[in-house]
Amino acid sequence: MEPTRPVPSVWPRPFTSRLTRREALAVLLYLPVHLVVLQLVFAFLLNRGTLDTGTANLLYYLIGFVYMVAVGFRFLRQDFDALIDAPFSCIREIARGYLAMMCFNLLLGLLFTLLPEADNPNNASIMDAVEQDGRVMKAAIVYLTPVVEEMLFRAGIFGTIRRKNRTAAYLVSALCFSLYHVAVYAVLNPLYWMFLLQYLPVSLLLARCYERTNSIWCSIFFHMLVNGISLSALNAAA
Repeated sequence: MEPTRPVPSVWPRPFTSRLTRREALAVLLYLPVHLVVLQLVFAFLLNRGTLDTGTANLLYYLIGFVYMVAVGFRFLRQDFDALIDAPFSCIREIARGYLAMMCFNLLLGLLFTLLPEADNPNNASIMDAVEQDGRVMKAAIVYLTPVVEEMLFRAGIFGTIRRKNRTAAYLVSALCFSLYHVAVYAVLNPLYWMFLLQYLPVSLLLARCYERTNSIWCSIFFHMLVNGISLSALNAAA
């Protein structure tokens, strides 16, 4: 009798963390509201002097946070159970992702020395808001923003497309995430399109973290870590 052989690991592993079709529709329908409608509303209120920048940013992400929790509570609860079942896998994937991101950032730093000199306009906008109301903006950037953006770009876009095509899910979600951070500024100054390169690696790594752990909370915590450290670095450089 031949000895039994270990069953080889299969990759990609089964991806089970998915919004229901109704939840996915609710999340994706919020995307144009978040990207266009709310931005126009708050820009109007800012121009009229009704709100200051810090309050406008806090409300912008607070609305998205409340909406995502309301429409995705079942999903978030389910994925939190998956996190509790394998916490060390989440920690390991976050650590790997952050290390990979640092390597990509090092390479991008070298590449950017060959490109026209310019400051990332999204970072500059964040720092302007932080200077006006530091605590409020830090809370919004570190705690609210990751939940909203991970539900939109990873659970919504990546998770929905992942059902049909894994490669397309990575590419489309990464491109949408990167455009979200750059497009508004690049329309005014085409030079800013080069900053797409800064957001593509982290977007791919966030999707990888989500996929490998089957928990959106892992990519949320990864995103919180990135935003928190990035904000501290920007403050130190200011």
